[in-house]
Amino acid sequence: MQQTATPHLPDASAAAPMTVRTAFSPSPIGPPSIGLIRAAVVNWALARHHGGRFVLRIEDTDAATGMAEYYRPLTEVLEWLGLDWDEGPGVGGEHGPYLQSERREIHLDAAQRLFEAGELYESFSTREEIEARNHAAGRPPTAGYDNGDRELSEQRRAAYRAEGRIPVLRMRMPDEEVVFDDLVRGRIVFPAGHTPDPVMVRANGDPLFALANTLDNAMMGITHSLRGDDLLSSVPRQLAVYAALQRLGITTHIPRLGHISPVLDARGKKLSRAVPEAEVLSYRERGFLPEAMVNYLASVGWSHSATGSVFTREELIEDYDVGRMRAHPVRLDVARLTEINATHLRRMGIAEYGAALLPYAIRSGALPPEPDAARREMLCRAAGLVQRSAKTLTEAAEAVAFLFFPDDAVADRAGADESAAACDHEALRVVADLLEGLADWTAESVGSCLRTGLGKQARPALGALRVALTGRPVAPPLYETLALLGRTRSLCRIRHALSAASPAPR
Repeated sequence: MQQTATPHLPDASAAAPMTVRTAFSPSPIGPPSIGLIRAAVVNWALARHHGGRFVLRIEDTDAATGMAEYYRPLTEVLEWLGLDWDEGPGVGGEHGPYLQSERREIHLDAAQRLFEAGELYESFSTREEIEARNHAAGRPPTAGYDNGDRELSEQRRAAYRAEGRIPVLRMRMPDEEVVFDDLVRGRIVFPAGHTPDPVMVRANGDPLFALANTLDNAMMGITHSLRGDDLLSSVPRQLAVYAALQRLGITTHIPRLGHISPVLDARGKKLSRAVPEAEVLSYRERGFLPEAMVNYLASVGWSHSATGSVFTREELIEDYDVGRMRAHPVRLDVARLTEINATHLRRMGIAEYGAALLPYAIRSGALPPEPDAARREMLCRAAGLVQRSAKTLTEAAEAVAFLFFPDDAVADRAGADESAAACDHEALRVVADLLEGLADWTAESVGSCLRTGLGKQARPALGALRVALTGRPVAPPLYETLALLGRTRSLCRIRHALSAASPAPR
């Protein structure tokens, strides 16, 4: 395979003067991963940019054992991310069915037609026979199939059948080089003889990927397909199938193919599904916004022309250009994803932020499953205290949980280090004396009172006060926290901290 640099490819709509139709066709064989869902994002963005159609097709024929466990998470991820599909499971469409396992008869019918037209042929050779022929020809025994069954006579085929052999069906590959323009990588040339005649239908009658995927794309009118570069080697086989389907009148065009770079782990290896950071739904549990995840996945190997690294779905759709995708591998950067998430969080309105925070506060146990109006209002008011600092909703929920503790239980929730800080009895007593006489309980007045009254005791006193109020040495802005808790609750917590910190009588 030779890859050559080419000028910027023309706009996809110019390459195919028809409605752009892209497809996401995952196999449910494991938890939905970063690499897999990235392919969904770019195909969705390409279709939406051109006002086209995004098709979801589940390739479940080789995933019977994983289907039940992982099929629902696939659609759940797409729904969470807002990657709505125009055709597919749960939506329907004129090109169904959209589960590949339900398309077997369609595949076998096409295979029969291809066989009758001479595009496929029966191959009876065993692996041992192929290796023996390679050895006799001076090739490595493991060099692969040698096209040795292309011209078998009917007499020879009958003899194999009499032995009980069941043939596979192979595609007769063209003898010339294969040239195509990859949407991401430019012009790629596969030299003549690069690809031996591939199996399209197993001896047990199961169609293989190169036939099933290609036929489904053709029959569903897919015009563009962005997929992992691990499928680049399959291009000659699939192009041969498309050409054969054209000759039979099953399709009228060949989709534009593009192969996106892999996502690597911290060691520079291809990201494994087994790596916890690879599982997309885990980020939802950790408090990442779907907008941030779509933003990050779209920006892996691509950049927005105007907004930089952070953009909305609408900005992605408006600007998406597959010609700007970079082909080199990119490492998963959780720190960058976290910063993108923090930026999206900071851009939210307070009411929107509070609504997004609510389920995480419930999950953390800070709020009951059905919080009353007072607790909801408190959470919304607290949102402004953590929105600038918290990078995830889980982090924000943990930061505001103290607001919902019983006032007499905060000291009990503090850990050993925090309790030690709270035990600065004298500094905390000074704070209590200052605040007891304060009637105007606002963040400004409380802050002015403490700054004026504490003097050199400010640092230990404010540290002890923070732990007394929240049970943590690091918490939202202190004066705003006092204002949010209010005079009665704040003083109650301080008194309980003083009581807990008092030395036992001798």
